[in-house]
Amino acid sequence: MTTMQPPFVVDLSHFDGVRPNGFTLAKAAGVVGVIHKATQGVDFTDGEYATRGPLAKAAGLLWGCYHFNTGDPVKAQVEYFFSVAKPDDQTLMALDFEDNTASEMSIEQCAEFLDLADQKLGRKLVLYGGARIREQLPTADAETREFIGAHKLWLSEYGPVANVPAPWAKYFLWQFTGDGTGPDPHDVPGLTNSKGLDVNVCGSASTLATDWAS
Repeated sequence: MTTMQPPFVVDLSHFDGVRPNGFTLAKAAGVVGVIHKATQGVDFTDGEYATRGPLAKAAGLLWGCYHFNTGDPVKAQVEYFFSVAKPDDQTLMALDFEDNTASEMSIEQCAEFLDLADQKLGRKLVLYGGARIREQLPTADAETREFIGAHKLWLSEYGPVANVPAPWAKYFLWQFTGDGTGPDPHDVPGLTNSKGLDVNVCGSASTLATDWAS
């Protein structure tokens, strides 16, 4: 398989391990940023989020967080996400809009979440997704499609080619591998996951630093 080249961004949750000095080792291997799960729905907090943020930033890494969608009331999800994330002006914030068969957002709820969160944050969130966006976005009205498409896309597409869905012309980040599926690398020094880490690529470290929380 094709081996992707750094710079890398890793996305983590409590399912992933961080060894002692792990973020420093990851940075030396070409990782420039970490996006960590913060919340899901209205009542789940990732127990590793609060402790890992200061460690990642101390290692010189960009820091961000994501909220995993559910079908719970959107305003309550936004409030819960912010109460746990506690973002500063350098924190990337993202909505994870992927399949959640137990309880998931509609595309209209996705737009509502982004709208409320954008206003609360004072800048646009990043939207994560792949197949579900391709399937659901065309079913929305033109105004909703335009609004969602104005957000930076964090594309989930496991494989050697990034197939960017309309209306986006390019991705902001591309998660090209995860759970051992997709091109190498599946492992990053200092970080662990028995199935394989979620690894993303960006254009360049300098551009990413500028665009991270803009």
